[in-house]
Amino acid sequence: MSVPLCICAEIPRLITRTAVIVLIHHREVKMPTNTGRLAHQCLVNSRLVLRGLEDDPAALGPDASFAGTPLLLHPTGDALPLDEGFQARIPPPYTLIVPDGSWRQASKMGNREPSLKGIQRVKLPAAEPSRYQLRKETKPGGLATIEAIGRALGFLESPEVERELEKIFALMVERTLRSRGVKPELQRM
Repeated sequence: MSVPLCICAEIPRLITRTAVIVLIHHREVKMPTNTGRLAHQCLVNSRLVLRGLEDDPAALGPDASFAGTPLLLHPTGDALPLDEGFQARIPPPYTLIVPDGSWRQASKMGNREPSLKGIQRVKLPAAEPSRYQLRKETKPGGLATIEAIGRALGFLESPEVERELEKIFALMVERTLRSRGVKPELQRM
């Protein structure tokens, strides 16, 4: 992104009790429209873990220790919904593990990564559609990684964390569209 449109100075530094691990597919690392990296830059208590390189498994390890109950954001049939009563059922603190990649890449991570076996799956309730206008969404209800993290942290932390992530995400989308020659007023159609 060109310097006048750069969002680096606008990135918030959010401190959360919930640790976040963004399990990023190796093909997503260099994508300029990747939002998992942006979420990581915003969240002080987060880290990126590379996934998908042959002969180099993710660095979670089978005996990974987590700062709190590990939760995998992975909408499978056995996933618990993140809702108002979630913290009563499973008290904090948490480590939220979020696959990051295309829908196809991310959907496979929960089953292919040995260190994720046995970790409680969680899912987001149905809500408004994604505001991600930079890539085509292939699944109904699909979200950009930063949107999914924001919505999850809205339940696990506070609505303020969710708002801050949504705000930087909207700015990133708007400025990326502008860098592509799309006028901001046209993007809201």
